[in-house]
Amino acid sequence: MKRVAWLIPAVLIVLSCTTARAQETPSWELSGGYSYFRANLNGPSLQMNGGAAALTENLNSWFGGRIEVNVYHGKSSSTNLSAYTATYGPVFAYRRYGKITPFAHVQLGAVHASQGYLGISQSAFKFAMSSGGGMDLKINQRAAVRVQADYVMTRFLGLRQDNVQGSVALVIRFGKK
Repeated sequence: MKRVAWLIPAVLIVLSCTTARAQETPSWELSGGYSYFRANLNGPSLQMNGGAAALTENLNSWFGGRIEVNVYHGKSSSTNLSAYTATYGPVFAYRRYGKITPFAHVQLGAVHASQGYLGISQSAFKFAMSSGGGMDLKINQRAAVRVQADYVMTRFLGLRQDNVQGSVALVIRFGKK
């Protein structure tokens, strides 16, 4: 029995080493795709569709910085609405799986909205903060599909709006760390 007892930890260590094999970390990731935005969950809601683009610099295998721009358009009654967000912040990735890279981020920036958006009477730039996460599903060494969901906080008319956004994007990876 004593001879078998050391075998169990040894097998567990070997198995954890093979499953903990890290992916190669790209230096840069460029993504672009479809994005959905549901504005102002606390009151009358607006649903908008648009696009998202992001550029990520990975400083090491788990930490990087991401700048993200989203453009949304929608219609409320007879008013055409648009909103644009530009945010930047840290991103934390877990690169221990071969095909999936989960990540989380917190980003600060600005939102620009057109007249009629959430009841504003003129276009304005205001503070925006987003936090959320998602996962990159590896296609090959250079490409992945990104699925992401975020909470987005904005401030218009002196009031806080709680919003959600979701996106699906194609990720192109450059370089190696």
